Amino acid sequence: MDETAAQTAVITGGAKGFGAAASRALHAAGYQLVIADLDGPAAEALAAELDGTGATVMAVTMDVAAPGAFDDLLERVVTRWGGAEVLVNNAAVTQARPVLEIAPDEFNRIMAINAGSTFAGCQAFGRHFKDRGYGRIVNMASLAGQNGGTATGAHYAASKGAILTLTKVFARDLAPFGITCNAISPGPMDTPMVHDIVGDRMEGFLANLPVGQLGAPDFVASMVRMLCSPDAAFVTGACWDVNGGLYMR
Repeated sequence: MDETAAQTAVITGGAKGFGAAASRALHAAGYQLVIADLDGPAAEALAAELDGTGATVMAVTMDVAAPGAFDDLLERVVTRWGGAEVLVNNAAVTQARPVLEIAPDEFNRIMAINAGSTFAGCQAFGRHFKDRGYGRIVNMASLAGQNGGTATGAHYAASKGAILTLTKVFARDLAPFGITCNAISPGPMDTPMVHDIVGDRMEGFLANLPVGQLGAPDFVASMVRMLCSPDAAFVTGACWDVNGGLYMR
């Protein structure tokens, strides 16, 4: 591919929280950006903030768990910019609930949104990238998928563990076609989601972190940007840990 041409990056759940930090980082790096989010007005607001002309940013209202959602998204991207080079699977939901209290339908819903959408996104965009001979996929996993979770529910932890495995599968199968697929596995970051889960227990929560502080979303966003770069051609199937020392390997 022509590395001098503008590249297009698509990020799911890109309107708020960590997703917004990653969206800002990708746009600042020069990507044409597609912000896909269930919260359409928030996606529109961030798109307007990044580029009021709309020339380099497009907002899309999207339910990542809906059948065919990624095919529809890709069609819109192709119509607008001819194609895409980058996919960041970031959309996710979590609930803090004891494992014995999780209903089967709730478990399946979380799995469908988190792991199911990652599979669907990797598959739809993987085919597109294969046809183009180039692509970068970054899947947002979680420390919970590695250690079973402590402050999150078992359904969230299981879904993030599944994302780690899917990353390896797609990395292996897509590598011959100029496509890399990596995961980033953050521990607790300074985001609204973490603050909602921890609530007024933050002081004690931080005391259990080896580094004594929450992760910086902007730093993790810089990791996303790095793995989306054409220079990241020799790293694939990897899980990049950023967890303040909570999980060492």
